[in-house]
Amino acid sequence: MTDDKDPIDRTILVDAVEEAKEMGREGMSHPSTKPVLTGAAVGAVAGAILPMISWPVGLAAGAAFMLYKRVRP
Repeated sequence: MTDDKDPIDRTILVDAVEEAKEMGREGMSHPSTKPVLTGAAVGAVAGAILPMISWPVGLAAGAAFMLYKRVRP
């Protein structure tokens, strides 16, 4: 049941999974692929520079953030 006053969207995970599946099917021709890959690259560079995290963590965080921004602009 959805509540219009609830600020948290309960379908974000479902939408993100569907978007990731479509990106996998369509490859580089999908409009979300390039921004998500760019976010992953920026996250990997930030992870390599910052001493507390490594580049794989930065890569995953950057890709996840950009996927979220594509699903919920």
